[in-house]
Amino acid sequence: MAKTNITRSWREQKVMLKRRFSVLSDKDFDFEDKQKEMMLDNLAVKLKKNRAELALLFTELQTY
Repeated sequence: MAKTNITRSWREQKVMLKRRFSVLSDKDFDFEDKQKEMMLDNLAVKLKKNRAELALLFTELQTY
């Protein structure tokens, strides 16, 4: 996933995604050290997006 300039906290991003996609829950964002990639893969599957589309979604969140 490409790095972007993060202006919103992870908490804000989770809230925004949960509002936008009602299928997501807090549990979907849980990850432990070194499991972030697995969490992102799971989010991509649940949202029916590939990793590039997911990266764009996170980038888009920074513009709101």
